[in-house]
Amino acid sequence: MSDNNVRIHELLDYVRQGRIMDAMKEFYHDDIVMTEPAYGDTVGLAANLDREQKFVDSVKAFKKFEAPAITVGNGVAIYENVMDWTDVNDNDIHVEQVAVQKWKDGKIVHERFYYATS
Repeated sequence: MSDNNVRIHELLDYVRQGRIMDAMKEFYHDDIVMTEPAYGDTVGLAANLDREQKFVDSVKAFKKFEAPAITVGNGVAIYENVMDWTDVNDNDIHVEQVAVQKWKDGKIVHERFYYATS
């Protein structure tokens, strides 16, 4: 099992446990670029921590996080996930997405999410 294979499974375990901010600090490089259809690029760990904290603060209750498909290649990990949560306004949110990660020295240097925005 490659190092990236082990690391992606550890990262997903953090998320399943609700340790999203810990995961950001443990698995993401200082120069991380995260790309999302709804937000574009967020550059640098500090900016991504700020963005992710705003997301965490908007969640009243996590209901589900599943990653039914995971694949790992040379410096790349790709996973599909399904998430359900209730936000602080009592709206139920359902997201299905794919994340493509580029890894270097055990940290994610780029992550791009693919999901429908309509």
